[in-house]
Amino acid sequence: MTVESSEAAYRTLDELAAAPLWRHYGSLFSPEPRSVAVPHRWDYAALRPLMLHFTRTLSLDEAERRVLMLVNPGMQDPPATVNSLFAGIQIILPGETAQAHRHTANAFRFIIEGASAYTTVDGERLHMNPGDLLLTPGWHWHDHRHEGNDPMMWLDGLDFPLTNAFEAGFFELFGDRVQKSLVPDDLSSRRFIHGRLNPAWEQPERLSSPVGNYPWRETERAFAAIADDAEGSESEGIVLEYTNPWTGGSVLPTMDCRISRLRPHFHGQPRRTTASAVLHVVQGHGYVEIGEERFDFGPKDVLALPGWQPYRLVNPTAEDTFVFSYSNRPALQALGMWRDDQPAAGA
Repeated sequence: MTVESSEAAYRTLDELAAAPLWRHYGSLFSPEPRSVAVPHRWDYAALRPLMLHFTRTLSLDEAERRVLMLVNPGMQDPPATVNSLFAGIQIILPGETAQAHRHTANAFRFIIEGASAYTTVDGERLHMNPGDLLLTPGWHWHDHRHEGNDPMMWLDGLDFPLTNAFEAGFFELFGDRVQKSLVPDDLSSRRFIHGRLNPAWEQPERLSSPVGNYPWRETERAFAAIADDAEGSESEGIVLEYTNPWTGGSVLPTMDCRISRLRPHFHGQPRRTTASAVLHVVQGHGYVEIGEERFDFGPKDVLALPGWQPYRLVNPTAEDTFVFSYSNRPALQALGMWRDDQPAAGA
């Protein structure tokens, strides 16, 4: 084939589903990460009345999972909260159940409000209370039941944007609407909640933590045991990580979960990492500076922290502030893509 001109050659390349690298080099290999996600805050006080509205206007047949997706303005199609991570707020009413299913994506629930509900994960009932962290590792059956008197709400965290990017997602409904209880309630938490004292007769069977529920009462106990004069992290305060008791690492292979106590008048040092994160304010007030923007936050708000964006946490009040967070750091570390940079203040 004779090519008469470069213009004709480029047209032929298009027809052959090929492209010249030199025309795309700058966009394929950027000097540093450029996230399509943008910093954002979701106001829980504004979202809560809308959630209650849809419980009155939508039946379970119309909306099996009443979840308000927290969609980043820069990641609307397909919807995601930050790169590789999803956050949503789910509500279930007294007397309701949620259909048992399983999926490849790893998931967890951080309980926001309510009582007397539980999720069943592979036959283990895990009771929900505010501040609890409940795990649903990938491909584990799970359903929900509410036996209390008030609405139950929690933060859903999943890695399905990553799963779908790998084109590795599967989904399956359970044969019955809910599972039968196969073991004593909260068994995994009671076995593994005692620090580094693990049951020696059990062996690791999966990459995720064997703990079903990390109760808030234990989190409070851990913070109380740490002296007020502890140095902590310059950027995150007194920060604790929920860990896998078998490995000491993250609770899920693609997501880590942490909680920070920002003491009164805490002014964190600026930091940025390649990890994308979602923050959830458990208690208290403060603000976070992300890039050139400042986001004031209050109880139960959710914030998007895109990767490689400098951020700074501040608690200007005279009370403690507690912030739960999760990120895709474990996946980045496994792939050798984790970087942590703490620029000087004002940089």
